[in-house]
Amino acid sequence: MEEFIMLEECPLCRGAGMIVHEGGWNVEVECADCSAHTVYVEYASEEEKRRAEETVAHLWNIGKVVSSERGE
Repeated sequence: MEEFIMLEECPLCRGAGMIVHEGGWNVEVECADCSAHTVYVEYASEEEKRRAEETVAHLWNIGKVVSSERGE
């Protein structure tokens, strides 16, 4: 059984964060409300995929996000 990855609220707007995979080779966490997001982390295997998910979740939870706001 896979362990659940806990995501804090968006550090900018307090919206819900979601883990998003793109193309089957990278992952990020993105806010469902304001579209703030972490960097993409690439993976090449199922083991790397889980580590990539944990990495982006950690970045999200400590507030390391990118936004499209002026000055970003």
